[in-house]
Amino acid sequence: MMRRLILALALMGCGSAAAQATSDFPYGPSHVFAAFRNGERIGTHSLSFQQNGDTRTVTTSIDFAVKAMGFVMYRYNHRGQEIWNGNTFESIATQTDDNGTKYSLKAKHQPSGVSVVREGGGAPRVAANDAGFQQGTASQVTVPATTLPTTHWNLNQVKQSAILNTQNGALAKIQVTPRGRETVKTASGKSLEATRYSYSGDVEMEQWFDERGRWVKAAFKASDGSTIEYILQE
Repeated sequence: MMRRLILALALMGCGSAAAQATSDFPYGPSHVFAAFRNGERIGTHSLSFQQNGDTRTVTTSIDFAVKAMGFVMYRYNHRGQEIWNGNTFESIATQTDDNGTKYSLKAKHQPSGVSVVREGGGAPRVAANDAGFQQGTASQVTVPATTLPTTHWNLNQVKQSAILNTQNGALAKIQVTPRGRETVKTASGKSLEATRYSYSGDVEMEQWFDERGRWVKAAFKASDGSTIEYILQE
């Protein structure tokens, strides 16, 4: 029921060949969203940022639990760590438990492209363009050098035409259309002016970035028609 939800989570995001320069970096040490399904909270999506000289480490943690009648019907956990050298994406490693189906992925930027090694996944392919990965086996592909991981936070992602799924390693083709400025409410009731971007193609979602370049909201439909919404916790 929630398969397309998780695919969307893994796909929504990513950028062009560079992130914001260190001096202009808009985020603080942490950036946290509460995730809601049809208005009911199902978990948290958090980001942390650590700077050490020119090296930036970005850590993603996602924990969801969908309940019905007091029972957990679906659980999802994802951990990822990406490394940047200045404006250059260097590598990412992720571990995912999709309701008992486990994935691991490592991607590294090289002169010839981004080398992607993916392992795991016992279910059928989650996307038609799953880059030829076979379920339950380790597979390796190389994608274009400008490709970045789908870790959601980079404003430059709206310039991309393809993004790397950080769960299953698929390269997803997207089109992103700006929709103008809107007011976004945070969990504390604070109002933020943000630009909304609509994604189509292999990803269908809405994402908002504020005037500082921070990701401040997201919304999309799960495969069962339910609405998933991210609300910024500040």
